[in-house]
Amino acid sequence: FCLSRDSLALYGADPKQLFTLVIPDTYQMQWTASVREIMDRLVKESAAWWTQERKDAARAQGLTPQEVSVLASIVDGETQYVPEQPKIAGVYLNRLRIGMPLQADPTIAYCFEYKLKRILLSHLAVESPYNTYKYVGLPPGPISCPPKSCLEAVLHPDSHNYLYFCADPSFNGSHRFASSYTEHLANARAYQRALNERQK
Repeated sequence: FCLSRDSLALYGADPKQLFTLVIPDTYQMQWTASVREIMDRLVKESAAWWTQERKDAARAQGLTPQEVSVLASIVDGETQYVPEQPKIAGVYLNRLRIGMPLQADPTIAYCFEYKLKRILLSHLAVESPYNTYKYVGLPPGPISCPPKSCLEAVLHPDSHNYLYFCADPSFNGSHRFASSYTEHLANARAYQRALNERQK
């Protein structure tokens, strides 16, 4: 048994969907456990976490549990500041609902195996189904194994009319949000100026 396409098919997943089978937590297992036993345990724990209440919450957002994992992984890539995660989840859900590309920088970082120090306009042209600047909708699978806080943020997002956000130029880990592209451009320019100054 290995994490091959055929092996993962036993769990109704393929390699792109592997992270949808895992709920990050601390699990006690015997050191002699096989890969199959570990996967069985992880899938069992995931099934237990996905209560009917959480499945209903996913449905209320127009998502399947697997899609929640995908979007939660993007939220995780945007911020580890837990209080802001529901707000960012709300932005992406707003974009999905109007058919707007997610335009999520973490998916571009994933395309380049997280080796980029800074994402440039030239990187946005990369050919990949994970390029959310080029393709509308969710990518084919999670770009990381999202923590519970991000999963909950997607299940219970903040309700607002924001469509844009960018990092705060104070570099305090928070973001500035905007409803209009004009406002967003002003926020983005402020951040880019601060970033350029910091990298001198």
